[in-house]
Amino acid sequence: MPRTIEEINQKIQEGDVQVYSALDFKQAIKNDETIPFEEVDIVTCGTCGVMSGTSAIFNIIVDEPGSFKKAKRVFLNGIEAQVGPCPNEWLGSIDCILNGTAHSKDIEGYGGGFLIHDLLKGREIDIEVEDIDGKIIKSKTTLDEIVTAQMIGTRNAFKNYTAFVNPGDNPVSSIFYAKEMETGFDKISFSGCGDINPLQNDPNRIVINQGMNILLNGAEGLVLGQGTRSSNEKPNLMLSANIKEMDSHYVGGYKTGLGPEIYDSVAIPIPVLNEEIYNNLLVLNEDIPIPVSDIHGRHLPISQTDYAKLWDNHSKRPKYDEDKCIACVECFAEKYCPTNAIKHMIKNNKISIEFNSSECFGCGVCAEYCVGNVFIMNTGSLTINHENTNHNLKITSRQSDKVRASDIINELNDKILSGDFKL
Repeated sequence: MPRTIEEINQKIQEGDVQVYSALDFKQAIKNDETIPFEEVDIVTCGTCGVMSGTSAIFNIIVDEPGSFKKAKRVFLNGIEAQVGPCPNEWLGSIDCILNGTAHSKDIEGYGGGFLIHDLLKGREIDIEVEDIDGKIIKSKTTLDEIVTAQMIGTRNAFKNYTAFVNPGDNPVSSIFYAKEMETGFDKISFSGCGDINPLQNDPNRIVINQGMNILLNGAEGLVLGQGTRSSNEKPNLMLSANIKEMDSHYVGGYKTGLGPEIYDSVAIPIPVLNEEIYNNLLVLNEDIPIPVSDIHGRHLPISQTDYAKLWDNHSKRPKYDEDKCIACVECFAEKYCPTNAIKHMIKNNKISIEFNSSECFGCGVCAEYCVGNVFIMNTGSLTINHENTNHNLKITSRQSDKVRASDIINELNDKILSGDFKL
């Protein structure tokens, strides 16, 4: 029998809702123990990955009222934000928009994603304002002191991603690899969380639509509508939530061959209202194709694979053995780690490695480039055929994180079961 949103919300209120994470729901299918339609009200889905179309809207107190008439430019930890649109004349405060992909003029490899992460960690940031008369005003602030901090994701939670290889003769700098991607046709980078991704489970957006309640980086937010460049074949979402309510675990900076980007985590409940919605939820990684393209552009398809070959039975985090460190003068694991989870330092008169597992993204870059094999990780490999030649590709740079995606899915599950989250 079909259900309604109202009926499921009533079950949530009464503590009688049957909710499953996409992780458990998919595992049951793989175990030939598929949960029948009658026994599931909601399946919670999620994804985490680099989402370039992310911005923050801030209202920041810079100085005392009357200290300057109107801001012309503003820098936050050296990252230029767009002033306005509200002029806030003589108020000593500014409205500004910070892009997650904006880069700092002062700190190499630092950008908007890292700044949002720092704010959520409670860290103080530098403000530099140039007013319309050329006067420079400098101050500091924290997230608690920022009046308004709202995130707008203009293009989040893609259903369709692309994997990339470099068949060319020269290395290529790209946002689709954690560093300059070497030639050799033996490495592959990809994005997407496969069969737990919300839009993979509601591909026709039967229930994922404008006004839907979601979790964005741990904060309850809304689907504003379709994202930019969204289409029926390649849908994505425009999302929003309050940064002050977010969790630093779910959002941060991610360095690439073309500078820092931003990653986000999204969880969306799929209410199982009818058999069509239920049947869409039966999709598994092996059912989801992903194009493989030349790193020179998404318009240069080479082959195709699927998410089972990219994710299934592969490690989500590296194993770490500090004793294997051979004290390289330049630590490539630290240099290329996209989230700065690795520090190469002198400790007790010895060069050593410090690994911050909570900042790790599970991308696999450290295992690929650490000379001493301090980091070991089975990221997997696959074979594709191009121009009648088979190429074995090692997965060396993931730009999505199934650990964080799983964490935010489970958080949404808990909120629904406790009655703190309604559809």
